[in-house]
Amino acid sequence: MDESRFIFGVDLDGVCADFYGKMREIAAEWLGRPLESLPAEVSYGLAEWGLEEYGGYEKLHRFAVTQRNLFKELKPLPDAPQVLRKLSTRGVRIRIITHRLFIKYFHQRSIQQTIEWLDEHDIPYWDLCLMQDKGAVGAHVYVDDSPENVRKLREGGHATIVFSNSTNAGLPGPRAGSWKEVEEIVMGEYEAWLAAR
Repeated sequence: MDESRFIFGVDLDGVCADFYGKMREIAAEWLGRPLESLPAEVSYGLAEWGLEEYGGYEKLHRFAVTQRNLFKELKPLPDAPQVLRKLSTRGVRIRIITHRLFIKYFHQRSIQQTIEWLDEHDIPYWDLCLMQDKGAVGAHVYVDDSPENVRKLREGGHATIVFSNSTNAGLPGPRAGSWKEVEEIVMGEYEAWLAAR
């Protein structure tokens, strides 16, 4: 980890981007069901949508990325681009850390859509890490919504903010329900880091 800069490790899906909202739209089309028949409140893995009899989540994910440009078409969550711009201007190094390459054979599309989405929404970042072990790339504080990622990061001694949604309701704080709350927590960590130098 570069100790000369304060590094903020940022997840994309469910944190910066409205992953579940867009996936719900695509799943309704893929399943041939009305949108309102798919619950908006889901658990990690989307079991509530009955994907198993259609081949499971991986088949839906492949369709979403290769046929509907999922990672390019996601809407940013409210205030995410603006807060990241402010943090970057204040001297925080933004490190995007996402595990979008977990299904084989269409990595190029996933990476291309990711970069286009970040650029289209003017999200500042110095590093783009596409990997599962988020703690391995180093950050002073992380924000993530995946229960498994949060647990692993915290077990590794990494300060981690839970970005609240229905998939992680049981996890303890610190939590943020909005990007304004993320900004407050990150700035607190940043100011403490500056004071300790």
